[in-house]
Amino acid sequence: MRNKAPRLLFVVNIPRFFLSHRLPLALAACQAGFDVQVATSDSDPAALQGIAEHGFPCHPIKLRQHGLNPLLELRTLHALWALYRRIKPDLLHHVSIKPVIYGGIAARLSGCDKVVQAMSGLGYVFVNPSLKAKILNRLCEPAFKLALGGEKTRTIFQNPDDSQLFIERGLADRHKTLVIRGSGVDETVFRPRDENQDEQPVVLFAGRLLMQKGIGDFVEVARRLRGKARFRVAGYEESTSPLNVSASQLHSWEAEGLIEWLGARDDMPSIYADSNIVCLPSTYGEGVPKVLIEAASCARACVTTDTPGCREIVRDRVNGLLVPRHDIAALTQAVKRLIDNPTERMKMGTAGRQVVLAGFTLRQVVNETLRLYDALLESESS
Repeated sequence: MRNKAPRLLFVVNIPRFFLSHRLPLALAACQAGFDVQVATSDSDPAALQGIAEHGFPCHPIKLRQHGLNPLLELRTLHALWALYRRIKPDLLHHVSIKPVIYGGIAARLSGCDKVVQAMSGLGYVFVNPSLKAKILNRLCEPAFKLALGGEKTRTIFQNPDDSQLFIERGLADRHKTLVIRGSGVDETVFRPRDENQDEQPVVLFAGRLLMQKGIGDFVEVARRLRGKARFRVAGYEESTSPLNVSASQLHSWEAEGLIEWLGARDDMPSIYADSNIVCLPSTYGEGVPKVLIEAASCARACVTTDTPGCREIVRDRVNGLLVPRHDIAALTQAVKRLIDNPTERMKMGTAGRQVVLAGFTLRQVVNETLRLYDALLESESS
């Protein structure tokens, strides 16, 4: 029996991501008796205020999502080390690559031995074919080994492909890794609704406006299928990313009549309800794309790439269609197939809902994570 509430510190690269992907877990941990606190970038005051309004003590730190200026990165590492020494967390939960590496190293230096390392995807470094990305990939290897090597460190991957990659490369030990598929979705909020019966179906792209998320390929499909469907984009810029697609580019595509840009939206259940097909031709290092989980939960058929993470939630010809990455012809053919066959896409949508209920609900993800927390804390007395 616990004598006091164990202090759980989340470390997340950007505060907006904490609110969109980790807030339900933090609230559940609070209800389970944890003293939950959050450390994240100081770059978004509005999101920081949102975290504070949920009652979580928030520790803004100088943490840049992108960029590798050595002095600035060392500053981040030192800030995390100093924070851990000051608040003495019983359990750390790092989310995404920079917090995993810097937070993991800071934890070992500060004596915080119970660490959950959550790889929410492999991102730019592991999938970008550029020479810079390949060099960074190799440079990261010793850092990952150090950050993931603690005896009471456990690493969560969102799909088995990523887990196997880290194990095969010797970056993580098999007995200290587990797969928890995605961030979960509240199936009572993201629920099925009848498709709209407009003359033209609506094909939706949703997510961050990054070229490797497939927005360029999506627009090319819209160009090739002009007049057969309406193509909508719901998303927001990530201006600090080298992969960012600017708002001016979205406006240009909209002016051509190729897409309708909805901007950043916080009413996604209604956006899915007004869509017939969800298309995410991502080549990014996805964990499990939340957009695809939400779409499946809303009983919408999906078209996506046959890549790690995407194929974890979309099963080819069951609840959607998988195509090779960067294959515009195959992507166009898949989207057209679902445009032309409403009965098939609705059948796929029904199957997608069952896929989510079987393994991707918020309740399941939260329960698996809380069990991991308890196991690590119980190891203190073992």
